[in-house]
Amino acid sequence: MYEFDFAPLVRYWQPLMRGLGVTFQLAGICLAAGLTLGLAVGLMRYSRRRPLQWPAAAFIELFRNAPVLVQLVWFYYAFPILIGTTMSAFTAAVLALSLNTAAFSAELFRGGIQSISKGQWEAGRALGMTEATVMRRIVLPQAVKRMIPPLTNRAIELTKMTALASTIAVPELLYQGRAINAVTFRPIETYTVVALIYLVLLWAGTLVVDFLERRLREADA
Repeated sequence: MYEFDFAPLVRYWQPLMRGLGVTFQLAGICLAAGLTLGLAVGLMRYSRRRPLQWPAAAFIELFRNAPVLVQLVWFYYAFPILIGTTMSAFTAAVLALSLNTAAFSAELFRGGIQSISKGQWEAGRALGMTEATVMRRIVLPQAVKRMIPPLTNRAIELTKMTALASTIAVPELLYQGRAINAVTFRPIETYTVVALIYLVLLWAGTLVVDFLERRLREADA
C-alpha cells in the first residue's frame, strides 16, 4: 500500500509560489499582447480589402492550426537561429503564446463585429460618421460586450497552456513541481498539489466567466 506523505512539500512552498507568480506573469503578458494583436488582425480579416484580408487569414490559419507545443519549441530553438541572436525561454514562451492567442482572438473579434446588425452601420453613416468612426464609437463597444464571455474563456485556456512552457524550462508552476519531485521523490503528492493549485486558479476563472455571463444576460433583458 502506498503511504501518502505531503510533509516534504511543506518545505518547498516558496518555489511553488514563485512558479505560480511566473504563471500569472506569463498569462498576463500573453493575454494583453494577444488581445491587442488579435483585435488588429481581426479588423484586417474583417476588412473588404484583400491585401489586408490575406495576410490576416494566413496568420490565423498558421497559429491556430499548428500545435502550441510545436510553436513553443520552434520559437525557442529555431527562431533565434533565423534572427541571429539568443532568446530566453520566457521570451520564446511569450512570443508563441501571444501569437497563438492573437490568432484565436482575431476570429472572436471578427465574429463579434459581424454579429452587429447592418442597421448600426447605416445609422452611423446617416449621422455623417466615417466607417472608422462608426467602428470605434458604435460597433466595437457593442461587439466587445458580446465577446466578454468567450474572451474570458480564452484567458482560462491561455492560463492552462502556460504549463507547456515547462518543456522549454520556463520556471512556471509545473516546472517547479517537476524540480521539487526530483528532490523529494514524491511524484503523486507533488503533482497532486500542482494540479490542485491549477484547479483552484481556473475554477475561480470559471466563476468570473459565469458572473459576467449573468450580468450580460441581465443587461440585455
